[in-house]
Amino acid sequence: MRSLLLPTLGLTLFAVSFSSAAEPLVIAHRGASGYRPEHTLAAYTLAIEQGADYIEVDLVSTRDGVLICRHDCEIGSTTDAAKKFPQKKKTVTIEGKKGSGFFAQDFTLDEMKTLRTRERSPFRSNRFDGQFPVPTFEEFLQLVAKYNKTSEKKVGICPEIKHPAYHQQQDLPLEIPLLSLLRQYGYKNAEDLCVIQSFNSVSLQNLSGKTELRLLQLLPKRQGNQGLPPIPSDAQLKEVATYADVIGVHKESIVASNLFQASTTPTDLITRAKRHRCSVWVYTFGENSLSSLYRPSMAQEIRHFATLGADGFFTDFPDVARRALVAEKADKPR
Repeated sequence: MRSLLLPTLGLTLFAVSFSSAAEPLVIAHRGASGYRPEHTLAAYTLAIEQGADYIEVDLVSTRDGVLICRHDCEIGSTTDAAKKFPQKKKTVTIEGKKGSGFFAQDFTLDEMKTLRTRERSPFRSNRFDGQFPVPTFEEFLQLVAKYNKTSEKKVGICPEIKHPAYHQQQDLPLEIPLLSLLRQYGYKNAEDLCVIQSFNSVSLQNLSGKTELRLLQLLPKRQGNQGLPPIPSDAQLKEVATYADVIGVHKESIVASNLFQASTTPTDLITRAKRHRCSVWVYTFGENSLSSLYRPSMAQEIRHFATLGADGFFTDFPDVARRALVAEKADKPR
């Protein structure tokens, strides 16, 4: 594990802890995205109200170098960009994947602010479509700062660097403006309620030499055409622990389940990760991602993973996750 300051005793209730006795954390995935369009101030506010410990926020850049809260560089699926800027549609290749759409890097902040968000998932309500603008990362930080200033329970942030290599190609690096804004809003050290995450290990390794903030290495769900996700080896975990404090893994890295097989027997990933002093946050708990093992109860799924030792849960429904963890704690023998 990196040689960083660990959370002080007074902050362990809210900060990432490496103690197995710590209560699991609820991380609001793109805000309370099961109830409001993802990555809107409305979704973040609702997540805070529902008791999330951390708010996950994905970051991409506008053409003029402003960090905005979007899950993808392609923004047509979550905004009305096609209606307002049809001439901006193009085809690009990002990390080897070719796709057509409307890309944040072709919009100035002023243009971005004319857009309104919409729900991308067909199985969720569209009643909030067109109501909310695309927030900047700084607006998100201001929202959290305002809440934390008056609330006894503090909420943390978990910014994700999206497609850093592509942004570098566009001469729009994410890491420098990210660290600058974080320092401006008081996030500087390992005890602060901030965990920076990415699937890109190179980006995180570079950040590890520039900040004492905690880092989270996201690990992919699948690799190639394999039916089950790859399980990191001890050697891989040891390497990750040199620059990151947390790993983020898909549920099926812990409990394997697909169309062809299902098992409640967990892998040993959580145990092995903790040997390397890495916390384990698991993604993503939502109504469309329940395996056949747990239908129809997301709460049952979360409670099971809590008993397996997961330290955090990325979820679209922070309120459901919070209630499930409260129930799981109440059922523990004293």
